[in-house]
Parts: sequence; C-alpha cells; structure tokens
Amino acid sequence: MTVYVDDAVHLWRGRRWAHLMADTLEELHAMAERLDIPRRAFQNKTSGAHYDVPAELRERAIELGATPISRHHDREQVRAVIRVAKQQGRGEHD
Repeated sequence: MTVYVDDAVHLWRGRRWAHLMADTLEELHAMAERLDIPRRAFQNKTSGAHYDVPAELRERAIELGATPISRHHDREQVRAVIRVAKQQGRGEHD
C-alpha cells in the first residue's frame, strides 16, 4: 500500500499546494496525522479523497515515505491514483 503526493503545486491564498492521496483511507489519514494536518482538512469529495498539502509539507511527506508522482511524467499512475481517490471520496463521511 502507498501514500502519494503529486506535483500539482497550485497557488491558493498566497501559498503553493499539492495533493496527498493513498491506496487506502487509513494510510491517507495516518500520513496526514504524521504531518500534523488536522482531520478537518480532509477533502471527502467525489472528485477524490485527499488532503491539500502546502509545498513545504510535500517535501516532508516524501521524507516520511510518500511516493512523489508527477502529473507531467507519470500520467497513467496519476490517473490510477485519482481513480482510487474518487472511489474513496464517495463513501467515508468523517
């Protein structure tokens, strides 16, 4: 099982953000906890279960074992990860 952090570093509110996703919600929440991201930040959406991660925490997530994925270079893998995140986003309501 794997946790992923993408390189889609979007500008929002003066900061750059990426997306933290995982093969399972359990892994996703565990990594968010290790990064001190509060559970209320969980994005439980049909577009995909994820946490938004500020750019500086993206590097920390990788240090803690998250697999970096690139929307520019790993398109098939990114699509597969997003497909799983979309399935997860439909069920859990925390």
